[in-house]
Amino acid sequence: MPDSAPIARTDAIPRDPQRRRLLGGLAALPLAPSLAAILADPRLAAAAAAGTESVTITTRDGREVSGALAVPAETPAPAVLLIHEWWGLNDQIKAMAAEFAAAGYLALAVDLYGGEVAGTPDEAKALMSAVEEPAATDTLASWIAWLKDHGDSTGKVGAVGWCFGGGWALNASLAAPVEATVVYYGRVNKTAGELASLESPVLGHFATEDKFINREMVDGFESAMDEAGKDYTTHWYEADHAFANPTGARYDEADAAEAWERTKAFLAEHLEG
Repeated sequence: MPDSAPIARTDAIPRDPQRRRLLGGLAALPLAPSLAAILADPRLAAAAAAGTESVTITTRDGREVSGALAVPAETPAPAVLLIHEWWGLNDQIKAMAAEFAAAGYLALAVDLYGGEVAGTPDEAKALMSAVEEPAATDTLASWIAWLKDHGDSTGKVGAVGWCFGGGWALNASLAAPVEATVVYYGRVNKTAGELASLESPVLGHFATEDKFINREMVDGFESAMDEAGKDYTTHWYEADHAFANPTGARYDEADAAEAWERTKAFLAEHLEG
C-alpha cells in the first residue's frame, strides 16, 4: 500500500476534559490501587477502561477498524500503540491504555478481532486463528500513521504487545517505522531478511518456563537481530508465559513489576528525548 493513502478519523465519543482528569485520578490518589490490582479486579479494570474513548478509522485498504484511545493530561505527547493478548481488546488492555496515559503517553489500544472478546481459551484460539496477516498488518500500519499525525501527538510512536500482541508489536514495527518496540513473550521467530525494515530498538521480556516462546526461539531472534545489525535488549524472568497478566494463574507479581519499570524506562528513553 502507498504511504500516501488517506486515513480518515472518526471519534465516536466527543473529547471531554473530564476524561483526562479521570485517567490520572487513580494514579494521583495516595491510597490508589496498584496497577496489578486494577487489572486483576474486573470492576476496577472496567472503571479504568471507561476513561478511554472509542475511536474508528478507515485503513489504507478501506476497512473500518476501531480502538480505545486514552489521552494524557498534557499534550502534545509521545504515542504508544498497544496490542492485546489472544483474549481480544478487553477492559484489562483498555485499562493499560489508561495507565500509559497517566504516565504521559497518548495511548491507543487496537482491536484486531473486530469487536469480539474471548471468554475461554478455545474462543481465544479461534479468534486468534481467524486473524489474517495482511489485514492485521494494514490495521496496525494505519493506526501508527494515525498516531504520528494526531494533533495530540509529538509524532513519536512506540509499539507494545503481550503474547499474541507481542508478536504483532514486532510485526507492526516491521510494517511501519516506530521509535520503540516492546515485546512481552510474543513470537519473534524472524530471519535477518525479515528484520531488515525494522527501524526501532526492541525490548523483549521472556520467561524461562515458557514452553511457547522459548529460549531457542529467542536465541534465534537475537542471532537474526545481530545479523541484521539491529538494536535489542532482552530480559529473562524466572517465570512462565503470561507472567505479567494478573488475571492468570501464571502471574508473577515481582517479575511483572520489574518488566513494567523496564518498559517505562525504555519508552522514556526512546520516545521522550
